[in-house]
Amino acid sequence: MPGDIFKFADSDGSFRRQISSFRDEIKAGTKFEPEEGRYHLVVCLACPWAHRALIVRALKGLESFLPVSVVHPHISEQGWTFDSDWEGATGCRIDGVEAKLLSDLYFTADPEYNARYTVPVIWDNKLKTIVSNESSEIIRFLNDLKPETGSDLYPQHLRKDIDELNEWVYHTINNGVYKSGFASSQKAYEENVKPLFQSLDRLEGILSDGREFLIGGQLTEADVRLYTTIVRFDVVYYSHFKCNLGSIRSDYPNIHRWLKGLYWKNDAFKQTTNFDHIKSHYYGSQRSVNPSRVVPLGPIPDIEE
Repeated sequence: MPGDIFKFADSDGSFRRQISSFRDEIKAGTKFEPEEGRYHLVVCLACPWAHRALIVRALKGLESFLPVSVVHPHISEQGWTFDSDWEGATGCRIDGVEAKLLSDLYFTADPEYNARYTVPVIWDNKLKTIVSNESSEIIRFLNDLKPETGSDLYPQHLRKDIDELNEWVYHTINNGVYKSGFASSQKAYEENVKPLFQSLDRLEGILSDGREFLIGGQLTEADVRLYTTIVRFDVVYYSHFKCNLGSIRSDYPNIHRWLKGLYWKNDAFKQTTNFDHIKSHYYGSQRSVNPSRVVPLGPIPDIEE
């Protein structure tokens, strides 16, 4: 495994996210033609980036086209494993592939690979390679695979607004919780936790008119991308990542209403959210942040009715 898998901050105390290495797409006219039985999705139920792909897969009715394998929620010294001794972990279900570690897929795709082994991964069993490990691009081409199924999550007339919101939400919220939680200096922590809560305040204002979705009166990828961070906020980021200037359920009533609406009204969100894997992974695997690996029992409930 390149570097120390349990060390997340650079020498200056700041966390910098790795750039994804595999950036192709399943698309007609390319070497990755849409074909039944060819592709496979690998996820961790704890990971917000992988969770995006699971939600869009469900929203677009791609379950049979894109079967899924779920890694164990506890990351090992060698990275994600296909151990199945945890409820919800499936082992490797890719036809004809025997893999004990996620890294087995990475090295099959590229024997010289020398970076972290991340999820989600879309595997091509025909070419024995990884199509993509970049979640933002995966959810785009999954949305396009079945335009006739479900709503368009990236409609042409809303793309400018979606892109603009995604940009600041990614830097200050999606990645902001990590930049706060993995900071190893007070300076790096404060430089990131403050913008995080400024952006939560901004979202609270956007949702203050009672809207059900963030943009255009319809469900879009902006909702998907934000949801996977907010649903983890109170259960792990608030305490584990020291993002405790406020909780969603106590201090952001409009964001809280939006979150509960997505979770309780749409199975694509509820059925793909596994609080056991989320809490077990963050508290149990991220040893530099929680050396005791004790998993807190609260908050109760994980999400309010």
